[in-house]
Amino acid sequence: MTRIYLETGPKKVFACSLDWPGWCRVARGEEAAVDLLVEYAPRYRVVADRAGLPFEPGDPEVVARVAGSDMTDFGAPYAVPDLDFEPIGAAAAGRHVALLRAAWELFDEVAAESPEELRKGPRGGGRDLSKIVAHVEEAERAYARKVGVRHRPYRFRLDRDAMRAELAEVLSRSWEPPSTTGWPPRYALRRTAWHVIDHLWEIEDRRSAGGAL
Repeated sequence: MTRIYLETGPKKVFACSLDWPGWCRVARGEEAAVDLLVEYAPRYRVVADRAGLPFEPGDPEVVARVAGSDMTDFGAPYAVPDLDFEPIGAAAAGRHVALLRAAWELFDEVAAESPEELRKGPRGGGRDLSKIVAHVEEAERAYARKVGVRHRPYRFRLDRDAMRAELAEVLSRSWEPPSTTGWPPRYALRRTAWHVIDHLWEIEDRRSAGGAL
């Protein structure tokens, strides 16, 4: 089974894997969210393959539900499930960080080979490439502060790489409650990986005429 939890907002529902950070999808209604999560399994497999991890998910099993908010409807998995406060060992944490590193690598590669101007949405919306990259990098710098990793705004790519290296090291450690930071490590890792992967897929979809928005 693939353990997932559902975050239910006023209008939308996130389905998120507990064991594969970043594998999260949002839709209107529980069934639609779970179906979309399963539909995206082949795309997530690319991340798992890059991390060197076998990815053969079973049928999704909902093991928890959490109340969402307007942020859920906005499109972010914002609520922290109780399961994220369970202890995590160094081996499991390291596995999760390998997936985050893979997401970073793939995002950087896709961004490097994509055009600056991306296909607009049905109403003409959507950031161009450089603004997506800046958004992802600034967001993860803010996320890092939630686990005690603080860096000044980046001046050079080396600054970003140093922040990512420190964040990965912190999230690789074993952990047990009580939480002494803004986010427990499990949630920080899932939120960061989801944000990178979500925009990775956005770039892939919007750089090609056949992509699905």
